[in-house]
Amino acid sequence: MSKGRDGPAAAGAAAVLLQYLREQNRPYSAQDAFGNLQREHGLGKAAVVKALEQLAQQGRVREKTYGKQKIYFADQEQLPAASDAELRGLDGDIAALSAKLQALQQSCRQMEGELKDLNGSMTTPEMAGEIEELKRDCAGYEEKLERMKSATNHVTPEEKEKVCSEQKQYCKEWRRRKRMATELLDAILEGYPKSKKQFFEEVGIETDEDHHVTLPAAV
Repeated sequence: MSKGRDGPAAAGAAAVLLQYLREQNRPYSAQDAFGNLQREHGLGKAAVVKALEQLAQQGRVREKTYGKQKIYFADQEQLPAASDAELRGLDGDIAALSAKLQALQQSCRQMEGELKDLNGSMTTPEMAGEIEELKRDCAGYEEKLERMKSATNHVTPEEKEKVCSEQKQYCKEWRRRKRMATELLDAILEGYPKSKKQFFEEVGIETDEDHHVTLPAAV
């Protein structure tokens, strides 16, 4: 009696599962198939497992075992062959989806660049704090400038002129003495058997260049 009652139910479950696997044309475990079909067809878990095993034994679906789990999928050789029109339609769908994918990838790269720029920029509170700090700096500089303007120890134009005049005089004397020393050394080196560098080292002469000193240009 039990076998008679289960026969039509098992056959119905097998038919539902076979049609589902062929329509979806992708692998499912018994648990996945049960979860997807239980609400619509009211199939029990045991009925789904049994029906899938029967379909696999009959060669109507394929079965693969991965560890402790079995998956089931439609036998590709039993599926109806696609027509040329259907294949062209699929090729068109693939091309359209590929173009959409490229556009989305380009959009993602652009948004990633914008996000990177935003992450590297100051936030509104940070900018407000920066502005306040700059305002405080400006106020401090203005106060310092006012103190300098009101100071009584400024250099007078006469003092400035005197300092500039003395600087010109010292530079002129520096230039004159350097020229005299150069002429004297050139005369000595005419009869010196060694190089100029060796002569300077033996005598102990140090030049402006040795101390990285540059004679100011004549004004």
